[in-house]
Amino acid sequence: MSSAFPSLAGHFLIAMPTMTDPAFAQSVVYLLAHDAEGALGLIINRHMDLTLAEVFAQLQPEDASFDPAHNQEIFNGGPVQAELGFVLHQRGPEFQGTTHFGELALTSSKDALLAIAQGDGPTPSMIALGHAGWGAGQIEDELRANAWLSCPADHKIIFDTPIAERRSAAAALLGVDLDRLSHQVGHS
Repeated sequence: MSSAFPSLAGHFLIAMPTMTDPAFAQSVVYLLAHDAEGALGLIINRHMDLTLAEVFAQLQPEDASFDPAHNQEIFNGGPVQAELGFVLHQRGPEFQGTTHFGELALTSSKDALLAIAQGDGPTPSMIALGHAGWGAGQIEDELRANAWLSCPADHKIIFDTPIAERRSAAAALLGVDLDRLSHQVGHS
């Protein structure tokens, strides 16, 4: 009998109420990649006290103007490489640092941020600083320890659901009400 898990790429990881790691407590992670070597994802329900307008001002592009109609919140994508920006978006526009993950793409180059700020960027999109990463077997161990629920992702939750409702909406995909789950874990 094989103990290998199938790939969870394209799934949500929903932190169980028992999750105590402050980087992930109460979080929903969208997994972009998951294979035998590890996993890569973005937390989709934690915004920072930062907006695209503020990032744009820090970039100080000489020949670009900011369109306030395209301002958006910046998310805390995870504890790994928190100084790097990532844009999660539908496939379509190509930028210097775009990598495709199924129906979605992840871009890690400044040209995407500038395009969004000017109204020429991918829509819908989510901008995050940092990402979530796991080494080989780490997610599987955490799932066995009941740290996460997992389910196939619904992109509407990422792009259309209010931030405060994303965790309960993701859990509802499984028919789970997180408010009714016990904060105690046990085995019978």
